[in-house]
Amino acid sequence: MKILAAGFQHETNTFAKTPAGYANFENGEGFPALCRGEDVLRLANVNVPIGGFLTAMRDVSVLPVIWAGASPSGPVTADAYERITGEILDAARSAEPDAVYLDLHGAMVTEHYDDGEGELLRRVRAIVGEEVPVVASLDLHANTSEQMFASADALIAYRTYPHLDMAQTGARAAALLTRRLAGEKLKPEWRRVPFLIPINAGCTDLEPAGTVYRGLTEGMSFAAGFPAADIPDCGPVVFGYGADDMAERVHRVHEQVTGLASDWAVSLPDPRRAVAEAIRLSADGPVVIADTQDNPGVGGSARTTGMLKALLAADPGPAAIGLFTDPEAAAAAHAAGTGATITLDLGGDPEVPGDTAAHGQYVVEHLSEGRCRFDGPMMHGNVVDLGPSACLRSGSVRIAVTTGRTQVFDRNLFRMVGIEPERQRIVVVKSSVHFRGDFAPMAAHILVAKAPGLMAADPADLAWTRLSPQVSVTPVPPSRPA
Repeated sequence: MKILAAGFQHETNTFAKTPAGYANFENGEGFPALCRGEDVLRLANVNVPIGGFLTAMRDVSVLPVIWAGASPSGPVTADAYERITGEILDAARSAEPDAVYLDLHGAMVTEHYDDGEGELLRRVRAIVGEEVPVVASLDLHANTSEQMFASADALIAYRTYPHLDMAQTGARAAALLTRRLAGEKLKPEWRRVPFLIPINAGCTDLEPAGTVYRGLTEGMSFAAGFPAADIPDCGPVVFGYGADDMAERVHRVHEQVTGLASDWAVSLPDPRRAVAEAIRLSADGPVVIADTQDNPGVGGSARTTGMLKALLAADPGPAAIGLFTDPEAAAAAHAAGTGATITLDLGGDPEVPGDTAAHGQYVVEHLSEGRCRFDGPMMHGNVVDLGPSACLRSGSVRIAVTTGRTQVFDRNLFRMVGIEPERQRIVVVKSSVHFRGDFAPMAAHILVAKAPGLMAADPADLAWTRLSPQVSVTPVPPSRPA
């Protein structure tokens, strides 16, 4: 028995202009850096899907090919897509595997394909034939397509957001593959949800998502979709495999999701109101604010200054914000040295209307080479390299500035530049939900703010042109017979 295993992950925000090139996957940008062959086996110690798959299949001969992931952004370049998929397809041709496992996201759009994963699965199927089982794990935010269901024997998605169960999902994929290898046919049942779900509403620590995901049974998934991909297949899907009553179970969850339509809507404060509320609540302990629309984990640039300016104006006492991706500011801090005061135009994203740099004087408090290991539950054990980084201070506000870009998954990303999150009155993170895995235990309160950024917290704020006419950009109750 020989199982080919590979991974290729990207969540594409088609409303963002900056593409994901091959170099982005080489670095990983918060994900594991691109690795090949035997080096892929090291991911067994990291909380990513292929890690859980490798652990579950440790007694089987696995042929590791490649694993590549990059921070969400605009579409994946054709060059990066063809180079990475080319290695997977070449291995499938030469190895003639007995089965294939792919660690995918499910919301990849490329410069030449709307459905990056569906195209990869189609090509793999064409090489290995109909009898070789092909199973893939997906992100909870997958925009699943008919091509994906047609090309794979089984798909399985995360059930938690923050995605703490990535390795567990890889293990669930291994279980489905084992069943398929034993001769079981895994017929898919799937139904589309007729509206988009805002990113923040999908947090499984909150309702209604928590109840929906806890109700999923064996073989079932609810891919909530990534609501910033202007493609016909964008949107949530409930699906499942392997049980005689699966169609009934999928229908029941679909009815539950659509019946809760109004509960999926979100309403968020602007930066000034969020900071004022955080100051009030900080009497209870540290308050964490999510700068959700500039989350690089959904295609933000990690450069917008709406939340930073609100913090600087309030000067609320010990406060921190990060991570700011500003290579020029990081370089200036390293050139000046610890203790220096430098004048900077910090951040600012020209793609975001009205977002200007935060001009001022900043004290260089700490310098770092930018290497960080995640000790929290989100991608536990992963090591990132963000290049020259620094802690800059203005008044009582400390800013974590990096050369490379990543979402704030882990408290160690602040500690990397000398900021202890637990000692702050307010911590602003450029994240939407994933930060909760490591920051919730320290937070007395968590707020989500709507500052300008490239990722709309409300899908209705985006200029859709290609979304299926059967899908609403806002959660709407299902129509009922009179």
